[in-house]
Amino acid sequence: MRSILIPTLAASLLSAGAAAAAPASDPSGTWLTEDGRAKIKIEKCGPGAAHACGKVVWLKTPLNDQGQPRTDIKNPDPKKRTRPVIGLTLMDSLKPEDGAYKGQIYNAEEGKLYDVSINRASASELAISGCMLKILCGSQTWTKAPDEFAQAVPTHAAPAKAKPAAN
Repeated sequence: MRSILIPTLAASLLSAGAAAAAPASDPSGTWLTEDGRAKIKIEKCGPGAAHACGKVVWLKTPLNDQGQPRTDIKNPDPKKRTRPVIGLTLMDSLKPEDGAYKGQIYNAEEGKLYDVSINRASASELAISGCMLKILCGSQTWTKAPDEFAQAVPTHAAPAKAKPAAN
């Protein structure tokens, strides 16, 4: 009995180790955030296209209350607060590690960086897990969106509607 159990246990441990060392699944594509307010395009980047980078390509509400393009107003660097959110890089050079891509993600709504891990849950879902200070953590599932659904950066305010002439 013992001679059968030890090889079986050893084989199980070896296969578990191989699974943990599996390469990260490619997260490339355009993804709709869980709340539906933005689409993020993730592409391979860096040396040998071994890393993952992501930028905002669409916003549900691309203009602010004044009719101007949304900008990175919460950025801690005042020089960056006028950058348009559409086209803004949120993930830069995430590295493949333990079957996922890990690094930092920028949250433009708060102007903060979070440690992040992204991995392809399925062909149509991307699992996002992030933490700030290693204790404030959360996760989301983003869904696949058509790649051609990018939005142009608005260059100026929407034109005002003409007022009827007074008699």
